[in-house]
Amino acid sequence: MERRKFTREFKLEAVRLIRERGVSYVQASQDLRVHVSQLRDWVKKFADDPEHAFPGHGQMKPEQLEIARLKREVTKLKAERDILKNARRSLSSCGHRNGLRYVLSAPRGAAVGFLVASTP
Repeated sequence: MERRKFTREFKLEAVRLIRERGVSYVQASQDLRVHVSQLRDWVKKFADDPEHAFPGHGQMKPEQLEIARLKREVTKLKAERDILKNARRSLSSCGHRNGLRYVLSAPRGAAVGFLVASTP
């Protein structure tokens, strides 16, 4: 059985029915064919934040949008940090051999590099 989906308008009308018209939860539940606990949840959500209640269809509250933006920023910053860590490792793996400095230009463990004249 597929889960039922209710529009924002349906939820708002159900809340109005209970709050403004004084219909009991049980009666509204029977009339709308929605479980009583679902109606209580809708009324509570509406009471908590009437303006942003039941956003639906991928729309988010401003706080949720900010959290999503911050998560993307954290992911980007972690990637940049990892790049800098790898670059630092590559630079610290430089060695001196026969008066020449060998510099790795690839990730650790790769046999790619080039020689640079060492200055005293």
